[in-house]
Amino acid sequence: MAAAHTPRESAHAAALGVRQALGGSFAAISKWERELGKLRVLVNTGELAEGEEEFPDDESYPVHEFPEIVGFLHEQWAGGGEPSAWVETAEGVHAPAPRVPEEGPAGAGGGNRQRMAALRRRGRGCCVVAPIVLHGRAWGELYVARRTGEPVFGRADADFASVLAAVTAAGIAQTERLAEARRLAFTDALTGLANRRAVDMRLDEALELHRRDEVVVSLVVCDLNGLKRVNDSRGHAVGDRLLERFGSVLSLCGAMLPGTLVARLGGDEFCLLAVGPPADEVVKVAGELCDRAGELDLGEGVAVGVASTGDPIGPVRSARRLFRLADAAQYKAKAARSGEPVIAGRHGGKDDPVVRLADAPDRRTGPERRRFRR
Repeated sequence: MAAAHTPRESAHAAALGVRQALGGSFAAISKWERELGKLRVLVNTGELAEGEEEFPDDESYPVHEFPEIVGFLHEQWAGGGEPSAWVETAEGVHAPAPRVPEEGPAGAGGGNRQRMAALRRRGRGCCVVAPIVLHGRAWGELYVARRTGEPVFGRADADFASVLAAVTAAGIAQTERLAEARRLAFTDALTGLANRRAVDMRLDEALELHRRDEVVVSLVVCDLNGLKRVNDSRGHAVGDRLLERFGSVLSLCGAMLPGTLVARLGGDEFCLLAVGPPADEVVKVAGELCDRAGELDLGEGVAVGVASTGDPIGPVRSARRLFRLADAAQYKAKAARSGEPVIAGRHGGKDDPVVRLADAPDRRTGPERRRFRR
């Protein structure tokens, strides 16, 4: 689990480990979704029955069908105690009963009809169930089953399953912390969009696809007009609101191109990175973006430049080259106060003024120079 990069990978590693440790033929890790009242299966491992999938898209069960766990959903386990695992069989013997504070969950000790029926239907004779407790709350459950005719799990197995559930919880907590750290590392804090680091990584991957399979890669660079004036006249809180509103508009337009990365590069600069859609579709969305940005009640619209490998812009062998072309187009749009996007390469190929600007020696200073130092 320590090597897992995603919650799914972590749950898969846990299921494989507990199945082997408990000598089961099948194991699953499920999550209790309180807001939906469901027990959702994340992963199944081992001998899968008909209809079971290793990574199910939507295998879930109403929590009310499992009265023996309902009590766990409302308990706090921050004091160090944890619920115990229990064993069920296809014949309905439910022992040992789960232990919870005070009266315990309704139905403990009698066996669960849904689990019993599922065991028989899938050729399994018994199962051991252990709640997974995370941050002092019931998070989900660990489930391990054996085939019909194999030895039934006993008290020692249930106790061991409780220990394994605690280990699983620790692994899941670590994976979630790492996932959150990765999310923050690639996310702009103000807008919630991707940040420059995420764009650089995705663009390198996209250009590798372009070189190998001639996949069209398009970059739309946007410079939000009037942000400084808003900050100076109405305060930075209002300026932040403008950035957030434009980020929402950009996200909406990016959704028109499947798989597009929507990002804030920094300050008043944003971008869309589209991989796959034809250049004409990207240009159409860029035009829609200009229209919608012009309708915002804050700011003065947006300057938009587009560079796409689907247009005659010459060979694109690096991310820096595509960025320079998109930046040059955006610079032209800003200088002309254009309400429409400027597209690199569509006015003369290599003799296009935008392409020539991008290829010219960089003699600018200040913000203009920084624009081309990507």
